[in-house]
Order: sequence, then structure tokens, then C-alpha cells
Amino acid sequence: QLQLVESGGGLVQPGGYLRLSCEASGFTMEYYAIGWFRLAPGKEREGVSCITTRGSTTNYADSVKGRFTISRDNAKNTVYLQMNSLRPEDTGVYYCNVGIVWGQGTQVTVSS
Repeated sequence: QLQLVESGGGLVQPGGYLRLSCEASGFTMEYYAIGWFRLAPGKEREGVSCITTRGSTTNYADSVKGRFTISRDNAKNTVYLQMNSLRPEDTGVYYCNVGIVWGQGTQVTVSS
């Protein structure tokens, strides 16, 4: 069974940081580009970041550039999203994606 499992979300104050993880099972992640998306209440799903198979190329939404960093450890079949300088507008459920496979999401709440 192809599966992605996100973890690392939580409640953090503005200016804080979190590190999200996305672990794949049932397939080898290293052959695929990976994306992180988020869904905030009342908003459309937004692409946050993506990374190519070997991590040589990364892309970020303008809203997170300079604050978020995507990386991958193919040996661990895991992709990470380091989120620094978090803002209230970063609040939402964060999902990782490979093709048609989506994780269940992890909630990130930025609030004082």
C-alpha cells in the first residue's frame, strides 16, 4: 500500500519554528519529486514547496521564500520541511504529495 505519513505539526508562537516530516511507505521515494501543500480555513489549497528526486532543485511559494527549507533523505525515505519565522498566516494543514498519493496531513497553528 502506497502511503505518506506527515508529522511534526503543532502549536507555535509567531516567530517560532517547526520541522515537518513526510515518510513514505510502500514505494521508494527517491524516484519521485515531492511537494508540500497547505490548506487553510476558507482558502484554496496552496503549493508551498517542492524538491526534485536528488534534491538538486527546490522551489518555494513567494509567501514562504527565505523562511522555509525543503530537504530529503532518500535513505530514510523521508522529506522534510523546516519552517522558520512562522507567521499566523502559515496556519493550516500541511500535506505532502507524490503523484496521486497524499498524506493525511499535519496541523500547524501559529498563534500567540
